Amino acid sequence: MKSKSVFVTETFTSIQGESTWAGTPCFFIRLSGCNLRCRYCDSTHSYPCGRKTLVASLARQFAASSAAIAEITGGEPLLQPGFRALALAIWTAGGGRPVLVETNGSKNISAIPEGVIAVMDLKCPDSGESEAMDLENLARLRAHDEVKFVISSRRDFVWARRLVVKNDLARRCHAVLFSPVQERVAANVLAAWVIEAGLPVRVQVQLHKVLGVL
Repeated sequence: MKSKSVFVTETFTSIQGESTWAGTPCFFIRLSGCNLRCRYCDSTHSYPCGRKTLVASLARQFAASSAAIAEITGGEPLLQPGFRALALAIWTAGGGRPVLVETNGSKNISAIPEGVIAVMDLKCPDSGESEAMDLENLARLRAHDEVKFVISSRRDFVWARRLVVKNDLARRCHAVLFSPVQERVAANVLAAWVIEAGLPVRVQVQLHKVLGVL
């Protein structure tokens, strides 16, 4: 049987900066390639094809790591044919440690194995990519999954609020996260909008940037 492989931009250990796991030491696997071009993207270096890497090698790296969790990110991880094999291998190698997959919401999240946590970053209108979203993914969310909205404007907030309320997302998944694009919306302004609307969501900032780490 041919060994499974994926294309990798980088691997590194840092502090998880987003999701409900923020603040936790994390082993990151950044896969190459993305089907979207968000206006505020901070990982454009993942667009080109990276190095071909055996899934088994990545699993061994996580097994040897002292990080409390792992995250498969990108780019868009679900684009790669070897993604599911990688997610299963990392989850197995972790010995019970949580594994997260950050996905952009444009691909069917059913590809994410049952034991692995999806962090679905639904793209709001000001990203330029909201029309690419597969909104059927909202019905595919599991109780341990999380949904993130990156907010660039009041328009984005209204769009995200409508989806949260219409789809009862706070009950459908573990957490709904609203994160500001700091250059466009101040965190305290976003917090005020959330409080005024009475939304059952969490406001978060990118902790890794506050700490000055990768």
